[in-house]
Amino acid sequence: MTSQLGKVVVGGGSGFIGSALTRVLQKKGYEVVVVSRKPGAWRITWEEICSSGLPANCVAVVNVAGQNILDPMQRWTPGFKQNVWASRVETTKYLADAIRKADKKPKVFASMSGVGYYPTGSTTEFDESSQGGDFDYLSRLCEGWEAAAKLDLPEVRTVSIRTGVVLGRNGGMIQQLFMPFFLGLGGPVGSGEQPMPWIHLDDIVGLFDHAVHCEQVSGVLNGVAPQIITNAEFSKAFAAALRRPAVIPLPTPLVNLMFGEERAKIMTEGQKVKPTLALKTGYKFKFPDIKSACEQVAHFFPMQ
Repeated sequence: MTSQLGKVVVGGGSGFIGSALTRVLQKKGYEVVVVSRKPGAWRITWEEICSSGLPANCVAVVNVAGQNILDPMQRWTPGFKQNVWASRVETTKYLADAIRKADKKPKVFASMSGVGYYPTGSTTEFDESSQGGDFDYLSRLCEGWEAAAKLDLPEVRTVSIRTGVVLGRNGGMIQQLFMPFFLGLGGPVGSGEQPMPWIHLDDIVGLFDHAVHCEQVSGVLNGVAPQIITNAEFSKAFAAALRRPAVIPLPTPLVNLMFGEERAKIMTEGQKVKPTLALKTGYKFKFPDIKSACEQVAHFFPMQ
């Protein structure tokens, strides 16, 4: 049965963020078409997007595709860096090109970026007007990601959401940290004093939903929670939610050895980032503080 609301195309819709977003959009009554590497029901491949374009009656396009940059099984090699780049920047280009070629354009194109756009440090607070980009691999990745999403089509709103660390039980950092913390072996990374820009999964999904529906939203949004915290404060809150101690730090040299220093900066350094425009355009955070967010993800069995 065809939805009266139309179709939303979600790049990376089978992943950690994408699958949660797909469920929310389906509950609202949209037909969601997932773009992924593998074909299937209500799915199209990236090759099909390039060759055949967007499906008919497409009212919005969202891209949350991207290989897990902190995959501990992947060494930080030039080949892996190229895969990380392609899974974000090239997929965004494919969707942008499909929108340009579409006879009937969608109303909005929302794509992900990252807070790695901003320089790291513990003093400056960044909002969407702050300068960044082009000072290291991560900032150039975000810059390229956002450039790929620009359309210059007046009839299509474009939104890039610079996400922080996404906290959800089914994936991302929490999935990797859950067992060490559950066993009482968790603790801060390095000194723990570095800022940790973060957002709960429900809120990053909520922000993409907000971007699709709120016509005031265009340009860049910071996809972070209002509460600015340190890594040590996160570790303390997550351990407390599990009723465990958090006294075993993960030394910075070990993190650099495991992930490569350039990539390890995501954990060993951080930025103070504010969601100024999200709040200004009326978004209400479900989990504005780290205590409530950690309590929601601190259950042993992952839930949908």
